[in-house]
Amino acid sequence: MARRTLDGARIIITGASSGIGLALAKQLGKQGSRLLVTARREERLRQLSDAISKAGKVTRPITVAGDITNLEVQKQIIETAERDMGGLDILVNNAGMGSLGLFLNATPERLRRVLEVNFIAPVELTRKAIPLLRKGHNGLIVNVGSVLGHRAVPGKSEYCASKFALHGFSDSLRCELAIEGIDVLLVSPSTTSSEFFDQVMTTSPSGKSSLRNAMSPEKVARRTMRAMQRGQHELILSTGGKLLVWIDRLCPPLAHRLVTRFG
Repeated sequence: MARRTLDGARIIITGASSGIGLALAKQLGKQGSRLLVTARREERLRQLSDAISKAGKVTRPITVAGDITNLEVQKQIIETAERDMGGLDILVNNAGMGSLGLFLNATPERLRRVLEVNFIAPVELTRKAIPLLRKGHNGLIVNVGSVLGHRAVPGKSEYCASKFALHGFSDSLRCELAIEGIDVLLVSPSTTSSEFFDQVMTTSPSGKSSLRNAMSPEKVARRTMRAMQRGQHELILSTGGKLLVWIDRLCPPLAHRLVTRFG
């Protein structure tokens, strides 16, 4: 397809107060995109909006603070985009949270919360956004998944399940919306050095996840923006992430042995 232009594109970004969402909002602002940014932390959103507007190329981004799992917040996001931006061209489902620890030590509440944030919320926001995307220009849905949505590892069962679900949803929706000219991009980062790990629900004794070889949010954002412009359907980030995915595709028993021993 033709190269997508981001200058002037009307874009919603969830989870925009930190990490990948924050970095992507800043870079899209430099491109001249019109932004609606949302997250739970209102003060962080205000600071982001100030920083982007001071850069001078775009109008001040619109902010909507709230819990993305709340259906009324989702409705407010879409209504605000229609009223204040006049429509929508791109939806970036970036908000997410992690889980760490053995499944048998976890709780049903942890499972529900991880699935609500990582899967159900982006699915329901997408459902509400599609009517606007149909009327927009060169519509695109960007779902931020994970390498662990391609190959699961021990100690992160609920997180892996939520990202596998988002992966399957993205692939299916891409086929369904192709006839309408709306595309779907699945971005699969590996470990990213961000405040994402502050949102980990853990039953691990250490309470920490490894940040070895972590990719910066800025680099993930740059690669994501380039994939959006190029019309890619899938972006797997980091050499290690790509290697794990390809080993799993070509030799699943070997991938199983590797993640069982080193995962």
